[in-house]
Amino acid sequence: MKNIKIRDKNFIWHPYTKQTKIYDPLVITSAYEDKLVDANGNEYLDLISSWWVNIHGHCKKEIIDSINEQLKRFEQVLFTDFTHEPAVDLAEKLAFLLPGNLNRVFYSDNGSTAVEIAMKVAIQYWYNSGKRRKNKFVSITGGYHGDTFGAMSIGFSSGFYEPFEDVVQKQFFIPFPEFWNGKNDIDSDEKKALNYADQIIANNIDEVAAIIVEPLIHGASGMKMYRKEFLEKLLKKFRESKILIIFDEVMTGFGRTGKMFALNHIDIQPDIICLAKAITGGYLPLAATVFDERIHENFFGENISKAFLHGHSFTANPVACSAALSSLKIFEEENTLKKVQEISQIHSECLKNITKKLNISKPRVLGSIAAFDINEIKPKYGSQESEKLKQSFLNEGLLIRPIGNTIYLMPPYCISKESLYESYEKIVKILK
Repeated sequence: MKNIKIRDKNFIWHPYTKQTKIYDPLVITSAYEDKLVDANGNEYLDLISSWWVNIHGHCKKEIIDSINEQLKRFEQVLFTDFTHEPAVDLAEKLAFLLPGNLNRVFYSDNGSTAVEIAMKVAIQYWYNSGKRRKNKFVSITGGYHGDTFGAMSIGFSSGFYEPFEDVVQKQFFIPFPEFWNGKNDIDSDEKKALNYADQIIANNIDEVAAIIVEPLIHGASGMKMYRKEFLEKLLKKFRESKILIIFDEVMTGFGRTGKMFALNHIDIQPDIICLAKAITGGYLPLAATVFDERIHENFFGENISKAFLHGHSFTANPVACSAALSSLKIFEEENTLKKVQEISQIHSECLKNITKKLNISKPRVLGSIAAFDINEIKPKYGSQESEKLKQSFLNEGLLIRPIGNTIYLMPPYCISKESLYESYEKIVKILK
């Protein structure tokens, strides 16, 4: 623990962080429930679930116990020629929770890779079908799908990837019809986006392998929301054109939207879904890309060229799978989705209240996610204003990480009503 900040500055390169000499990382020494504790004993309410992963809170005994029990048996085995019970149990559980024929699970390690796998499978699905030109993707402007090169290409419009403009594949983007509480002129925005989709399909149907969306909400670009009615109309167009549909539920999966998955809100279901982040409750890295069985059938054959030649050293790590199973069990035993509904109600109540007190705009709530924009701050990610605001929140014991001028809350489901109400009171105090 001695001189850990100095040692950090000497050796660590942090993600999404300005590399400056004045950078001063916060040293966390312990955590419990919805709190983080630093080296000086200060506590911080984790209102973003440590980058959206710790859905049940920190140091959840049930998950820790499941990890320990698996470690007593074995910790890792290659997943090419072998299998193990935690991976099979988790795949069966996911297939049970997901609708239709979404029952073929391909494991990986993180959200970006889960998306990359979805893209590669989509391209090879058409390749195996003799349609080798179908290797492009459609996404919605502003969506974020990860940091690998494939994922960057479909999320390029999010604004994070300017240095890589000349090397990522060019894709097709549909305008984003943003919606928030009280917006009245949404019809024209949605019509424009749908017309744009019609043009893409009409002019490029022989090239488009799939459409990929963050259903109902764009996370990393500012917790921007859009209507399910629009999404259903959009997906219908691609389904009728026999173009594959991919849902990126890396952020929205496992209760965040008020239902187990965002797809549970939507009548048209995807052919592929990408899951990560909260899948283990935030305890270990794990991801799953789940496919409709008919896609999997297109990879059958004695010739190795038809197989999906992709994998990772820690694919289906048994310890991570055990953590995921424990997290899903907690949903059942603690009626977790009811907790999400209660959080959502408090969000709506408090946002309505603070809108009257502060100069904010675009208040929006979806499940455990609440967000609003501060009008006097620049929307640019990593701006000085947003960095100062992040520090102001920390000074009040709140871990809130602004995205440009967007303030969002995505607390763990264990947060108490009292803590959430108190958080909003502190937010008003800071922003006044």
